[in-house]
Amino acid sequence: MLTLTTLASGSSGNCTLVSDGTTHILIDAGISARRITTALKGLGIPPQDLAGVLVTHEHTDHISGLATLTRQLDFPLYASGGTAVAMGRKVPVAPERMHTFRPGECFTVGGLEVETFPTPHDAAESTGYAISAHGRKAAVVTDLGYVTHAVERSIQGAHLLLAEANYEPEWLQSGPYPYFLKARIQGERGHLSNRAGAELACLGAEAGAATVVLAHLSKENNTPQRAYDTVRSALERQGAVIGRDVCLDVAPRDCTGTTYTV
Repeated sequence: MLTLTTLASGSSGNCTLVSDGTTHILIDAGISARRITTALKGLGIPPQDLAGVLVTHEHTDHISGLATLTRQLDFPLYASGGTAVAMGRKVPVAPERMHTFRPGECFTVGGLEVETFPTPHDAAESTGYAISAHGRKAAVVTDLGYVTHAVERSIQGAHLLLAEANYEPEWLQSGPYPYFLKARIQGERGHLSNRAGAELACLGAEAGAATVVLAHLSKENNTPQRAYDTVRSALERQGAVIGRDVCLDVAPRDCTGTTYTV
């Protein structure tokens, strides 16, 4: 068994739980430690049983709760070398608790196999993760400006894909953000639009994903319905029947989402 649950997903905070029923890990900790521990307890997981936190990159919406969480609980951290250096002053931990890697390397955490891959984002050394256990695989692909060959390779064989659909281009262009921020979001080291997220979802479905969950939606430049409709239309044009061939969902922003059994 492999399960994935988002505890928060959006531009204001991100945290995802992946578990095989025995080993429980978080991908990012971008919400308060209190929210994280409360959510874990609500899912029947004692916070002290946390086996580790995998960090995608050092932006605040991915690590804001990490410093407090590391003081409260004793678990290892996993991050790329560049990310570890970049977040070092924000998240001071003993060296023996920090496990670094080069994106592209694989390792295990308890019963979970972790595949890492580089993602193009405006951070020191941003990383995506694909987690496997018992022959099942879930890929977490957010915070990237475009889909690289490395991303395509890493989602192959994934039964569940957590895919970014951050913004609606027209809404971003007509919105109040300053030009430099609009350019950053739309750039090759920014975020995936709904249309780009739809392309990623289609790649995932072609590669075998039976469940696609849309994640990291912008509060200002997107809505869950707009993201869902854009991706649904793309999957249907590809020939997929939603609910039969692919389960499509949107991760909630500010609360614990559905627990998906992969």
